[in-house]
Amino acid sequence: MLKLKFLQFLEVVLLVILIVLPVRLFLFEPFFVLGDSMLPNYENYDYLIIEKVSYKLRSPQREDVVIFRPPVNLRAYYIKRVIGLPEETIKIEDGKIYVLNSEYPKGFLMNEAYLPLQSTPGNYEFKLNKDEYFVLGDNRDESYDSRKWGPIHKQQIAGRVLIRVMPMREIVKIIKIGFARQ
Repeated sequence: MLKLKFLQFLEVVLLVILIVLPVRLFLFEPFFVLGDSMLPNYENYDYLIIEKVSYKLRSPQREDVVIFRPPVNLRAYYIKRVIGLPEETIKIEDGKIYVLNSEYPKGFLMNEAYLPLQSTPGNYEFKLNKDEYFVLGDNRDESYDSRKWGPIHKQQIAGRVLIRVMPMREIVKIIKIGFARQ
């Protein structure tokens, strides 16, 4: 009987190693949002699932929300939105973001429909090199981002946000309601 239980335990451990671990390491990874830099779209303690495969097949796109290791702290992960792509110039003037590239040498004004107030403080100009991305938080007044520490490199990007599973505050509410009904 003990031998059978041990074999069943060993089988579960092997399944975890063969299935769950590769999925976690190479395909999907959970993250919690810590901080308010992505308000109003992502809130503190939101539970996210990122996918890690697409950027091995294609480059990050403008407006993707990515998880990455910032150049100021390679041990931490940050969440920001991709604004500038490799070999573009990003200009921030009078609260507006202009993108200059080979298709639009005179630049175009970014329309950030995902933000209720489209205003980015400061006056900056950044020229991005190959494999560099300019990232900003959605909460521009409170975000510590590429305006402060410059662009990020593609290899610093862990993945893109695939889905927000459920904000933790909602999970806590559900648990509290469940306990209240018992």
